[in-house]
Amino acid sequence: MEEKKFEGKSKIIVDIDGIHCADCALNIERSVEHLPGVLSAEVSYVLSSATVYYDPHRVEEEKIKKAITQPGYVVRETLAQRTRAFWSEMMPLLFMASSGITLALSYISGWLHLGPAYLSTAFAIASLILGGYPILKSAIKALFIPDLNVDTLVSIAAIAAIAVGAYQEAATVIFIMLLGEFLEHLTVGKARRAISSLIQLAPKTAWVRREQEEVRVPIEEVKAKEVVIVKPGERIPVDGKIISGCGSINQSMLTGESIPIEKGAGDRVYCGTINESGSCEIETTQVAEDTKLAQIKRLILEAQAEKSPTQRVMDRFARYFIPAILLIALATFLITGDAIRAITILIVACPCALVLGTPTAVVAAIGNAARQGILIKGGAYLEQMGRLKTLLMDKTGTLTYGRPKVVGINGLDGQGEKEILYWAAIAEKRSEHPLAKAITGRAEDFGLVIPHPESFENLRGKGVKARWNGKAILLGSAQFLREEKVTIPESAMEVLKRKESEGATSLFLSLDYRLLGLISIADTLREKAKATIDRIRREGLSEIWMLTGDSEAVANQIGKELGIRYEANLLPEEKVLRVKEWKKQGQTVAMVGDGVNDAPALAAADVGIAMGAAGTDVAIETADIALMTDELEKIPTAIRLSRKALHVIKENIAFALVFNTVLVFLSAQGWVTMILGAVMHQASSLLVILNSMRLLRRQ
Repeated sequence: MEEKKFEGKSKIIVDIDGIHCADCALNIERSVEHLPGVLSAEVSYVLSSATVYYDPHRVEEEKIKKAITQPGYVVRETLAQRTRAFWSEMMPLLFMASSGITLALSYISGWLHLGPAYLSTAFAIASLILGGYPILKSAIKALFIPDLNVDTLVSIAAIAAIAVGAYQEAATVIFIMLLGEFLEHLTVGKARRAISSLIQLAPKTAWVRREQEEVRVPIEEVKAKEVVIVKPGERIPVDGKIISGCGSINQSMLTGESIPIEKGAGDRVYCGTINESGSCEIETTQVAEDTKLAQIKRLILEAQAEKSPTQRVMDRFARYFIPAILLIALATFLITGDAIRAITILIVACPCALVLGTPTAVVAAIGNAARQGILIKGGAYLEQMGRLKTLLMDKTGTLTYGRPKVVGINGLDGQGEKEILYWAAIAEKRSEHPLAKAITGRAEDFGLVIPHPESFENLRGKGVKARWNGKAILLGSAQFLREEKVTIPESAMEVLKRKESEGATSLFLSLDYRLLGLISIADTLREKAKATIDRIRREGLSEIWMLTGDSEAVANQIGKELGIRYEANLLPEEKVLRVKEWKKQGQTVAMVGDGVNDAPALAAADVGIAMGAAGTDVAIETADIALMTDELEKIPTAIRLSRKALHVIKENIAFALVFNTVLVFLSAQGWVTMILGAVMHQASSLLVILNSMRLLRRQ
């Protein structure tokens, strides 16, 4: 059980056992929501948990737990409760097995004429008692809430069948219902295990260096700033920074990256990832429930517990559906005088498939997305992404890498690229400016060994002066070099203008006041940006815009390369206004950014998508969808998965409504038997679940 405090209200998450179908979840919701002081209750059948918001001044936790256990379910906290929960889980299987065995004996004794004539009926009655007990118990407890549920319909149907002497048919219906629930529980359990596998990654112990010795301790005892040792093949137990060693780190379970990342001293690592080669010493920054993995685990569970708009509508519909079916069955009996028809209507019309259609699809889609490093915060955002019409994207750090890079080196009088880069890197060796890092980084790529300058002077806004080996080095703007009496030919200025029109910043280099050439630096497009935009268009989005605070020239160059429209020179508040303008046009709008600078625009959009969330808590907390890495290609994956989920939800709802309506009509005409009706009812629930489970496949 987990509890969290919010402004003026509290939130409690309770693990529950004994939830055997979607109607059980609705049962618990209604039981809890009847309590004064409970603001809302959401119970997930797939996750077997309840999320309850309540006023702590009006209702206590214990009353909430009592309301959960009142209809016959078990809160899983203490050892005694877990033991009781185990038997609670086993009882339906035992009742189903004993009901099935006695029912089989009833049919066998009847077919083979074994024993006295009443033996077949006696076995059928025994099967009815064994199988009907848990169903009748649930129906009676629901009446005390007060409420009606699927077990109410089945109990009424069974009692009516007994009243007309259809013992064997009633026992068969009960057994089919129990068998269907069991198969449904197994199928949903597979989806639940697929989700659980994502969040059961944290090691239970860690090797820690204490007093010059390596000791294994429970993960809860590891403290911040301690040194943790991770050997090859082990999972990293904490969040921290590598202080020595390491090699390939597999982060796929956290970020969805398929290829291990090479990491060394100074790099950050996260709990749950795998050290595939080399030993590491890690200085701990976060442990246990404070790690990134724990944060993501919490958000995944909350996302799956939160109901989508469609699910809320279906749940409300189901509340009125059962009383309506009772009236239809009664009307059928009064008009036809045929009790069997009325009983069959009660059996076939249970809204299980309708109630299951949305939550199973949402949970499967969110779980699939999480495996691929896409954290979707809830069913509402999944549905919004499925209806997406307009995608707005920030430039810096989203479409581009967000860091300057050398994009061109132009030499004069036959000067080579390496020579120009060598002298420029010496001049920038002591500078911390982003452009300086781009130059020194490029020199390292060339394998150049750069010495420290003998002197260095940074002239802010102009350039740098340096001396090495008796030579004067100048690197900066054209105006700066002219002020230093360096002659710049017209041909070099033409190159400068061309590079600026392409969105690059160019720096002139001189050695002993003789111009050697110029270096052009720009923030470059991500490698797969163009391919990603094309994939997004194939998903049916024609409205793709880039919103940037950068200049018109830079935005125009990027826009041309990607083939998208743009707006430049925008302040953060102006981005928010643009988002609102598109929303006013009735568009479903998503905004993609880094989750920090673009937070206002992300919040204003229908769906805010943050890039590279694994590295920042702000992005994970503020965005509706968090991409755990900077891989742009996850955006079309999220769109496609969301659209597929929305399609599956619509399929499930349409199928359930049509199937139930047709079965009710056929039952009213007397064309469906009780046994066939029970088989068809359970088949519809299983088909809906299996259809939803297609979303667990990688899209």
